Amino acid sequence: MKKNLAFVISIAVFSGCSNWVGLTIEGEGVRLATASEISNCTRLGRTRSHTLDRIVGVERGADRLQDELLTLARNDAGAMGGNVIVPESLIDEGEQLFGIYLCR
Repeated sequence: MKKNLAFVISIAVFSGCSNWVGLTIEGEGVRLATASEISNCTRLGRTRSHTLDRIVGVERGADRLQDELLTLARNDAGAMGGNVIVPESLIDEGEQLFGIYLCR
């Protein structure tokens, strides 16, 4: 029993202090924008970012969850040749939609 409790606690602590997602080189060139900032941009598509919103039943922090979703979306946009992402939905169970754009 003590072993299981220690495992659950270590997972909870680890989930609160580490990022699971790394930014790719392509993703580094992608920025977050609002819908009003993309009027002169070309839409390339959409991505659905998904990450764990709970680990071993423990809800993850909203800021960390949002950071990971943004990083995933930036990576996808960079891979598609985009340089801007715009959120198209709110976070729902660890998932969020983003539009991908190329702005000059």
